[in-house]
Amino acid sequence: MTELAYALDTFYFLVCGALVMWMAAGFSMLEAGLVRSKNTAEILTKNIALFAIACTMYLLVGYYLMYSSSAGGILPSLGFLLGGENSVDAVMAGGDDAPYYSARADFFFQVVFVATAMSIVSGAVAERMKLWAFLIFAVILTGFIYPVSGYWTWGGGWLAEIGFSDYAGSGIVHMAGASAALAGVLVLGPRKGKYGKDGAIYAIPGANMPLATLGTFILWLGWFGFNGGSELKVSDVTSANNMAQVLVNTNAAAAGGVIAALILAKAWFRKADLTMALNGAIAGLVSITADPLSPSALGATLIGGFGGLLVVVSIVCLDKLKLDDPVGAISAHGVVGIWGVLAVPLSNGDASFGAQIIGIFGIFVWVFVASLIVWLILKAVMGIRVSEEEEYEGVDLAECGLEAYPEFNVAKK
Repeated sequence: MTELAYALDTFYFLVCGALVMWMAAGFSMLEAGLVRSKNTAEILTKNIALFAIACTMYLLVGYYLMYSSSAGGILPSLGFLLGGENSVDAVMAGGDDAPYYSARADFFFQVVFVATAMSIVSGAVAERMKLWAFLIFAVILTGFIYPVSGYWTWGGGWLAEIGFSDYAGSGIVHMAGASAALAGVLVLGPRKGKYGKDGAIYAIPGANMPLATLGTFILWLGWFGFNGGSELKVSDVTSANNMAQVLVNTNAAAAGGVIAALILAKAWFRKADLTMALNGAIAGLVSITADPLSPSALGATLIGGFGGLLVVVSIVCLDKLKLDDPVGAISAHGVVGIWGVLAVPLSNGDASFGAQIIGIFGIFVWVFVASLIVWLILKAVMGIRVSEEEEYEGVDLAECGLEAYPEFNVAKK
C-alpha cells in the first residue's frame, strides 16, 4: 500500500504540475488578445522565453534557495541544482517523516509556479518594454527574488514560523508577481497616447477578444492544478475529499468573480464590459487561492465575487493614477491577491489577521524593492523602453522582425 500511495501521489502531483504549465498558454493568449496587433508576436515571444528562463533558473539555483534552508530564517542558504531523489528505503519505512511523493515531482510542481509569477509581469509592461531587458529581469526574479520570499513561507522561513497562511499562493505567487510588475510600470511609464495632459484617459483596445477569452478559460482550467495540487497528496480519504472541495471552491470563486465584475461593469459603465468579466474570472481565482479548502462552496463564491468587484474598482483607480497596465495584471493579481490573503481567517480558525498582514507587508516590500532596484539598474545600463518610433510602429518588427498578423502582399512580377 505504501508503494501504491507513493506512486499515486507522485502521478497526481505531476498531472497537477502539467495543468499549471498549461496556464502559460493561458497567459500567452490572454495577453496577446489584450494588446494591439502590432505587439502580438513580441508578447508571445516574452511568454515562451520567460517560461524557459524560469524553468532553467529555478533548476540551477531557485529551488535550492527556496527549500534547502534552515527553519525560521530570513536569508536562505546558497546552493545549486537539485538534491537527490527519495530512496526506496525511506519510502518503505512509512511513518510521518516518510516522503509520500517523488522529490522530482515536487520540483516540477514548484517550477511552474515561479513561471506563473513571472508571467504576471509580462502583461503589465506590455507594448513598450525592450524584450531583452525584460528577459534579464526574468533571470533575476525567477532565480533569486521569488525564491527568497518563497523560502520565508513555503520553505519554512520566518513567515511560516509566525503562522502566515497561504495555501496555494495568493500572496506568495500572485501578489509577488504583481509587486514586481508595479515596480516595472513605475520605472517604465505609460504607453504613448494613454493619458492626456488634461487628465483624460484614452482606452487602447486589445486586438483579439476571442483570443483573450480563450486564454481566460485556459487559466481557469489550469487553476484546478494550481490549487488542487497544493493539497500535496490524494492517496487517502481525507486528502481525496479535500482535493474535491478545493476544486469545487476554485470553480465557484471564479464564477462569482465573473458575475460580480459583469454586474458592476453594467451598473458603472452602462455596458457589459468583456475585459472586466475576464479579469473578474482571474480575480475570483486569485481570491480563493490563499485558502480554497476551508470555505463552503457558497463562501468561496462570495470571496470570489468580492474579488470581482475589487478588480473593477482597482483597474479604474490605477488608470486615474496613470499607472498603465494593459491587461489589468496588477489589479487582478496584486490588489486581489492581498484580499485573498486577508480572507483566509474568515473561514480558517488557524489563521490570524496579524500574521496575514505581516506576510503581505513582508512579501510586498521585498519583491517590490528588489525589483525596483533591478529595473533601475537595467534602465541605467541598457535602457528598458523602446524608442517612440518603435512604439508607434509596434515592437513586433523592432524586437522580433516579424508580425503576428502580416498583411497579404502580392509579389510584383
